[in-house]
Amino acid sequence: MAKPELDQIVTDFEAPATGDQTVRLSDFRGKNVVIYFYPKDNTPGCTTQGQDFRDLHDEFQALNTVILGVSRDGLKAHDNFRAKHEFPFHLISDKDEAVCNLFDVIKLKKLYGKEYMGIDRSTFLIDEEGRLRREWRGIKVKGHVQEVLEAVRAL
Repeated sequence: MAKPELDQIVTDFEAPATGDQTVRLSDFRGKNVVIYFYPKDNTPGCTTQGQDFRDLHDEFQALNTVILGVSRDGLKAHDNFRAKHEFPFHLISDKDEAVCNLFDVIKLKKLYGKEYMGIDRSTFLIDEEGRLRREWRGIKVKGHVQEVLEAVRAL
């Protein structure tokens, strides 16, 4: 599958999510979708990012927008992370990296001089017709969710 290009329809996908759900991108046609990819549950940056989406969730909802978080963590870890921080949106478990690969977010990273393949913190905005309208890659958490909200308002 080719990675989505701006203003093109995003390839449909299906993945397991919190609350014993199966999420299909096509199920959200008619709504905007924000998909954010993060490295790992319960780490400082990922927790802050999720909390920022949680805190602005009502504003996203008022703009007919669904939020989905994605990492390679398992469903049990996701369910615990979601409950602990009261996230009102689902988290997708992408253990096989199918969704990560679709959006091309697995990158070579370095930590303490060690190289490994990991998720590059990224966010994608898909419009009501299923077209990719914006993408943010290699983002910094501070102020990012507000920037995404402004992009949704501009649609």
